Amino acid sequence: MSPSPIDWASWRAEIHATLMFIVRDGEILLIEKKRGLGAGKINGPGGKIDPGETPLECAVRETQEELGITALRPVKMGELHFAMGTIPDILCHVFFARDFEGRPVETVEAKPLWCRLADIPYDRMWKDDIHWLPQMLDGRKFFGRFIFDGEEDIVWQDLEWDVHWPS
Repeated sequence: MSPSPIDWASWRAEIHATLMFIVRDGEILLIEKKRGLGAGKINGPGGKIDPGETPLECAVRETQEELGITALRPVKMGELHFAMGTIPDILCHVFFARDFEGRPVETVEAKPLWCRLADIPYDRMWKDDIHWLPQMLDGRKFFGRFIFDGEEDIVWQDLEWDVHWPS
């Protein structure tokens, strides 16, 4: 791997955000994002962390707001650091849950999309997802850093596996 063009030790994200991935009965619950950054892409529910809110609280709240459900017993699986060029840099905390309360509904922010784990539509997702989501779904915790050129092209990446995140 080539050296990073960014000094990650001094890098600071402008946006702190979360993602939640829920898997049940061999299927993953994704969303088609309807507005904001990544509109039109497929992703897990999530969004910006509010002042005074923990990443876990944000992940649960955003899933409630976007899909009308409450994730049960979510576990932190990873962190993603994104240097985005013309888009503000993002630090994203990634969570995983195996169950939820409620029934997923479409909202102004997102349309729910269930798909089999073997049929995840990576071609409609952010380009980094293919590099970490399959391993996360196999139970591996991770730390990732990605440099994007806009919303589409990864120009540099680094992933560390089997990271320990506090419960």
